[in-house]
Amino acid sequence: MLLTPRDAARTAVPVQPAPGRAALAALAAYAAIKALGLAVLFLWAELADRSAHRLLAERWDSLWYVRVVEHGYGFTLTAPDGRVLSNTAFFPLLPWLEEGLSAVTPLGPADAGLAVSAVASLAAAWGIFRLVDHLYGPRAGVLTVVLWGALPVGIVQSMAYSESLFTALAAWSLYAVVRGHWPAAGLLAALAGLTRPVGLAVAAAVWAGAYLALRNNSGTDSSTANSSGSGNKNTGSERLRILAGVLLAPLGAAGYVLWVGIRKGSPLFGYLDVQGAWGNGFDGGLAFARFIGGLITSTPPAGLALAAGVIALLWLYTRGIRQGQPLPLLVYSGIVMVLALCSSGYFGSKPRLLMPAFPLLIPAAVALARTKAPVVWAVTGLLSAAAAVYGAFWLHGSGPP
Repeated sequence: MLLTPRDAARTAVPVQPAPGRAALAALAAYAAIKALGLAVLFLWAELADRSAHRLLAERWDSLWYVRVVEHGYGFTLTAPDGRVLSNTAFFPLLPWLEEGLSAVTPLGPADAGLAVSAVASLAAAWGIFRLVDHLYGPRAGVLTVVLWGALPVGIVQSMAYSESLFTALAAWSLYAVVRGHWPAAGLLAALAGLTRPVGLAVAAAVWAGAYLALRNNSGTDSSTANSSGSGNKNTGSERLRILAGVLLAPLGAAGYVLWVGIRKGSPLFGYLDVQGAWGNGFDGGLAFARFIGGLITSTPPAGLALAAGVIALLWLYTRGIRQGQPLPLLVYSGIVMVLALCSSGYFGSKPRLLMPAFPLLIPAAVALARTKAPVVWAVTGLLSAAAAVYGAFWLHGSGPP
């Protein structure tokens, strides 16, 4: 089964807003959550005598993206332990946009990164809404956007980081997949692949959707073909459109990884060597499991909370399967989750690495959509306030590496 039909998801929801109004409500709610988070951050920074602007634009990965703009690829720094850290670890789409925006506006690269992130975060919220609205109705669409904005590390969506840009491209690519717009889905997946290494998850989602469309003899709307058991037969031109999407989808990520590998003298493993110097690798989650075990031993409340968070993620993914979530969404969020949880480095960055896996929030949003308005307001208000406070606390501490 490809997904639960949209009408079935709506049967338990007594009132649904009009789609146009719901889209505006989703964007307005998301903007309000972002504004609250930024307000708390700036107030916290003022009280701590720090610069909120620097926290958002001039720390960690943000600086490395700027170095790509200012120095091109090939810039390196030597870590205290002798490791050589290269900026080729950072994919090029965000620095390209920073450079282009800086060329036509008075903004420097760092501020251009903030501008790109601001626009991309709204595009991501819109894409998430359109996708979930198409599958489960506008009320669930609005609430998925709200939950995504109110994630504990949602402040990253306002930073000069690539998460917002990547999520926007992924959401719209997935929307194109479920609508059967294959060249657009492939192109957006390719651009996502130029944004972050996990862009291959978007490509895999396109492949999964294409497989189902061909198997079900429907190249039009893959969100309804399997649930209805019928669809238009694929014409030769439609198969070519599907093939175009399939071939386009991996070009961004695969092309950049191959380019870095050639520069390093090892086309297949050069990029892995670059990431290895940064301490990143894939060990199936062993290092993360040991980290959680050590934390439980040394700081039981924190360790148990972290373990509970991992269990909650797995539960949400299972709920998505039982809900009949479309296979492309399950493939996408599953790969994002596996890569985030099973990497061997930077345990503190895992929450933000999971941020693009927004389909994990859909079961909670659908359940919340069936509750009464006072409950919705109470839950989303509490989550938004907690995210605003935690985001400010997080950036004033170690923050995301």
